[in-house]
Amino acid sequence: MYEWENRLTAVDNNRVVRPLEWGVEWANHWPCRNGVPAGQMPTDAEKFFAEYNQRIIPNSDEFYSYRVPTDFRIERREVKVFSTREVPDAKLEEKVRGAYSDFLRFTSAARTPYPENNLVNARWFPARGRRAIVLLPHWNADAIAYTGLCRVLNLLGISVLRLSMPYHDIRMPAEIRRADYAVSANIGRTLDSVRQGVIDIRCCLDWLEQQGYRQLGLKLRGTFARAWKLKSISIGCGGCGWQPVRWFTSTSLPAIAKSLWSFMPTMI
Repeated sequence: MYEWENRLTAVDNNRVVRPLEWGVEWANHWPCRNGVPAGQMPTDAEKFFAEYNQRIIPNSDEFYSYRVPTDFRIERREVKVFSTREVPDAKLEEKVRGAYSDFLRFTSAARTPYPENNLVNARWFPARGRRAIVLLPHWNADAIAYTGLCRVLNLLGISVLRLSMPYHDIRMPAEIRRADYAVSANIGRTLDSVRQGVIDIRCCLDWLEQQGYRQLGLKLRGTFARAWKLKSISIGCGGCGWQPVRWFTSTSLPAIAKSLWSFMPTMI
């Protein structure tokens, strides 16, 4: 597995090493501020996030609170890969050329400074029956990853919303080529991305309920497990426990590891 992971990390050279940033400004609009005025910059960023974390844990309902969007709509458009590779796969691009599909679009209830990221995108794979799941691809996935799995689930009578996570594929700001802003060395932005992802998932579940689906599930390839109204959750992730996760970071996420590694011992 080590050899396989290392081989995958060597495929592309378009990863960007960014410096460690606390990113406390991303917390300006979060709930659970405990009386701290929005816009106030703390002098000790590490202490600020540590104390914030202690408030979030017992008040997660408040932290992930949101208003249900009022602009849900189905948009039919051409399927695109939105490759994150240094050199896009020409065969893959040709394979989807001319194909069209339906996408659920709505304004994210958790806003960011990036308009592209604020417009949620979920490809819709309907099936007969009243069962449905929200499927979450892995970090840095392109826009057609897991579409085969979606079609298999359709054969089982399960409708699927394949959600583009924050800063992925069509939601990716023009200044980046990979989903670097979803998980990065900017602590505040990474936490904000996770919060937005969870809220986007819940909004997708709201839409499914509005369409009459009553048996809902979630298929995960990551850590966005804070959701409600679910009959089932299936989780696939890179590691369980600190040591596997640290290994995963040191191999699969080398650009982030270079910024965070010196800080990691204080996080154990």
